[in-house]
Amino acid sequence: MISARAAADGGACPDCGTRSERVHGRYRRGLRDTPLGGTPVVIQLRVRRFVCTESDCARATFTEQIPGLTTPHARYTPPLRAALTSIAVALAGRAGARLAATLGMSVARDTLLGLLRRTAVPDVNEVTVLGVDDFALRRGHVYGTVLLDMHTRRPIDVLPGREAEPLAQWLREHPGVQIICRDRAGAYAEGGRDGAPNAQQVADRWHIWHNLGEAVDKTVTAHHACVRAAMTAEAASADTEAAITEPAANPEPAPAPQQTETDETDGMRDVCGRERSLVTRTRERYTAVQQLLSDGASLSAISRDLQLDRSTVRRFARAGSVDELLVKAVNRASLLDGYAEHLTARFTAGVTDAGVLHAELAAMGFAGSVQTVRRYLHPLRDNPSVPHRRPRPPARPAVPKPRHISRWIMTDPARLRPDDQDQLAAVLACCSELAATAGHVRDFADLMRKRRGDRLADWMHAVEADDLPALHSLITGLRRDLDAVTAGLTLPWSSGPVEGNVNRIKTIKRQMYGRASLDLLRQRILLAA
Repeated sequence: MISARAAADGGACPDCGTRSERVHGRYRRGLRDTPLGGTPVVIQLRVRRFVCTESDCARATFTEQIPGLTTPHARYTPPLRAALTSIAVALAGRAGARLAATLGMSVARDTLLGLLRRTAVPDVNEVTVLGVDDFALRRGHVYGTVLLDMHTRRPIDVLPGREAEPLAQWLREHPGVQIICRDRAGAYAEGGRDGAPNAQQVADRWHIWHNLGEAVDKTVTAHHACVRAAMTAEAASADTEAAITEPAANPEPAPAPQQTETDETDGMRDVCGRERSLVTRTRERYTAVQQLLSDGASLSAISRDLQLDRSTVRRFARAGSVDELLVKAVNRASLLDGYAEHLTARFTAGVTDAGVLHAELAAMGFAGSVQTVRRYLHPLRDNPSVPHRRPRPPARPAVPKPRHISRWIMTDPARLRPDDQDQLAAVLACCSELAATAGHVRDFADLMRKRRGDRLADWMHAVEADDLPALHSLITGLRRDLDAVTAGLTLPWSSGPVEGNVNRIKTIKRQMYGRASLDLLRQRILLAA
């Protein structure tokens, strides 16, 4: 504790400015200061109250203030207040209070939040290039909009919601915006047109590429059946030629060749030839959903009747056919992917104990449980036509999954591994539509990389010349936002800095445990930048 008193001769009235030396009284004032060596410091200051001698002044008395040490009604010195405010900006309430206590500045979390709310945010200067994006306060329910000065890459304001009108109102209040960087959201496009009709809107290149990737996913899913059929037929033809040309290794007659599954059933049956339960369930749900839709039921009603999640019902309702759903169902990743061939070989060799086989797979890196192995072996045990010691059938080359094909198409060929390049070439040789899709993707990547937005119209006409419905739907969406898309593929501006700030907002939001209101979150977003 430090005791001190003011030594100045008189003081100035804060209202009229008249200096006075007439003392009305004295009292002690306690002020907390920054800690010294981790030890809290309290200053006991003896201050005077002066009488204002100006007859026209409404203030009768006033307390003297010492510059740099006191402010009216404050219990903290300016250095301590600045330190606590910095902690509040960086860590907010609970975490800030814990850090302050460790540093010898014990303070309540509500006090820190009060300091944060009372801190003035920087004024918005003239903005010529504006970045706009949304962020979730409560995902799927409540959203906000962050505005960025793209020159400084710092947030300048936070708006409630993600509708068009708040953005339009902000643009009308801040004229001078020449370029608006945004994603493909229609609300921001409308808000930009209403609030700044002369500004150039720029659609973000990443979002355009992402839209193209979604169209490629749909195209690959629609044509995966023909890829599977062609690769299966090619493998069967190769096996037949090998059986004709290869001399017999022993005098015993070879077992009768197994019937090759067609493209409609490949991957949809288990090791014993029975239809997988997942396939059966998918067919039944698709039939039920389509029947209820034809009867006029809503998605919510179907969800309640079938006891399915609404997103699942929406996926079944939007599917063009059951085959579109089955392609994703039969290619669903399994824990036994990469181990099934070894497991079948060991079972046919006579090792039928699930525990022993699970131990072998665990040594090979298998992370599943023994129950997963038992479920795989169950149809083998129930099928009397599967002898335990029959010769191991030749392995059929695996058909690439749709997501792998999409990834290969969307990846720069120079960055693909040699085996991935070979598999992609085999897939494109099986389906002319996928080969055309890959060509269009390469052309689009080239114009996007070189920022040749002037070639976008030619690319769109080339896509429309092929029978690719998913890409045609993409073209329709691009035409609705053609000016912004062309600008995004031509100008150097993008929404990258905005997305970076959205990630920072997510960190701030989690740090505040989701309990903060928008005004407090806005303070931290604008002050902690």
